[in-house]
Amino acid sequence: MFPRRHRSLIYKLLVGIPLLWILAIMFFYTDKKTEVSLDRLSKSAALSQEKVHHAARDNDADSEDFVMPKDEDEAEAVKPDKAAAGDGGGVLLPPHDPDGPGEMGKPVKIDKPDPATKKKIDEGWKNNAFNQYVSDMISVHRTLPDPRDDWCKASDRFLTNLPQTSVVVCFHNEAWSVLLRTVHSILNRSPKHLIDEIVLVDDASTMSHLKEELETYMAQYPQVRVVRAPERVGLIRARLLGAKYVKAPVVTFLDSHCECTEGWLEPLLDRIARNSSNVVCPVIDVINDDTLEYHYRDSGGVNVGGFDWNLQFNWHAVPDHEKKRHSNPAEAVASPTMAGGLFSIDKAFFERLGTYDSGFDIWGGENLELSFKTWMCGGTLEIVPCSHVGHIFRKRSPYKWRSGVNVLRRNSIRLAEVWLDDYKKYYYDRIGHDLGDYGDVSSRKKLRSDLKCKSFQWYLDNVYPELFIPGEAVASGEIKNTWSNQCVDSPAKREDMHKAVGLWPCHNQGGNQYWMLSKTGEIRRDESCLDYAGTDVILYPCHGSKGNQFWVYDHDTDTLRHGSSKRCLAISKNKDKLHMEECAEDNSRQRWRFQNYDPSKMN
Repeated sequence: MFPRRHRSLIYKLLVGIPLLWILAIMFFYTDKKTEVSLDRLSKSAALSQEKVHHAARDNDADSEDFVMPKDEDEAEAVKPDKAAAGDGGGVLLPPHDPDGPGEMGKPVKIDKPDPATKKKIDEGWKNNAFNQYVSDMISVHRTLPDPRDDWCKASDRFLTNLPQTSVVVCFHNEAWSVLLRTVHSILNRSPKHLIDEIVLVDDASTMSHLKEELETYMAQYPQVRVVRAPERVGLIRARLLGAKYVKAPVVTFLDSHCECTEGWLEPLLDRIARNSSNVVCPVIDVINDDTLEYHYRDSGGVNVGGFDWNLQFNWHAVPDHEKKRHSNPAEAVASPTMAGGLFSIDKAFFERLGTYDSGFDIWGGENLELSFKTWMCGGTLEIVPCSHVGHIFRKRSPYKWRSGVNVLRRNSIRLAEVWLDDYKKYYYDRIGHDLGDYGDVSSRKKLRSDLKCKSFQWYLDNVYPELFIPGEAVASGEIKNTWSNQCVDSPAKREDMHKAVGLWPCHNQGGNQYWMLSKTGEIRRDESCLDYAGTDVILYPCHGSKGNQFWVYDHDTDTLRHGSSKRCLAISKNKDKLHMEECAEDNSRQRWRFQNYDPSKMN
């Protein structure tokens, strides 16, 4: 028999030890459960950054670039900003280091990467057509410069009672860090009461991080909804799917590789609040595809949209007649067309215009269709310089589609048939008049008739009077050297400027062999002119001042004489290059004939 004191101790041990054991089990179970929950939530957040462990500011205090160090020993670990357990702050917190990679839109450069890093960089480029490795180093909450003019920041500049908007963002196999940075830039830089919802439309992505991990991550944000297309439908139909979920009076479309800047939303909604038929676009700033540097210009550098007779969108300077309408360059400016990726529109007006042509496939032409019918059917299209959104412009598409159908051509033919009236012939001169099967457009023609839309002639006269009309050309079509059966051939995109014009066997298909001779002596395709300054014949932006771009065509002698040099265009003896030579009547290498010629257009 134990003494009473010992019996009491034993009793306490018999009761206390099991109780402590039960408490310990409960504690470790709860801790493990929390760990699993947090791990599941943070898995997708760490996915894009988990391999980035060695990065630091460059030792040069004056450098504005974040550079990966050469020596691993010099590196300071850069890790994802994970929220502490139980703080309710989400997975990735806003950065606390103002000198972190990419902050304030500064470039991030990888200095002599080791082979393992180089492999990851190359893989990111392959999958995304931009530097995913650099993107993954940058916080999804990174800071950006404020590109707005002071005029935009006046306290009474915009209406106070602005409508709400839903933001539709479509994506397919988008990189994790870029998609999250798009969403967080919307959430972080928009007044909360103006965002009804962000609708993320997944166009049948196959990458795992865009499945359950995306759902788990976005569950933290009540304003974000994820909608999934059951099969690949393309950008146009994905946007239409997203628009079905929009409840706000205004719908805003953004691409999935964007960053919104401070004050981006209010200027757009202000224009729509003042007139519901205003369709408005932000200034689209460039995010460098390699370093993710944010580039912007002030309102004095704003461009407006146009198009050429290949029905391809282009940018050009604000014309003088539009500048005269404004007292400040930061005021909204009329734009003949939109780029199409980023814009806001009153939902009811969008529906009244028939949204997008449901017969359009995948991507292409929808921006011009919406531009033309906005203007022709009672609306106004504007670029708003007080609103800036950055965009990663890729040099190629990383995605593959079924082959065998030129969807851009088919979409553009539908567009031309419905909206261009007799001017469609100028597009068909470029692509050939065998239009193929472009589907039934009767419902779109009926829409135009029901809305009592104006003619395309009205659009050219009142909205885009500076566009060169092929019908005003003295000569057009291919420029053929009959001796060689070679034609003057060159692409005429912006990147082709200042390059030598080439030759190719004549194919009678328009395209790179379609040229126009203006009554002022320019040989041009849209805004690009043949220019000779003493060396090669090159493409140069048309300037209207004759000089190096002045040519004299003689249809009787089949010669093209350069006005200022008095030399004649010729093909080399081995038929592979254009030359400028002393004119000779008996030189068959100098004989050139335009496909179409109408001397009455000279008057």
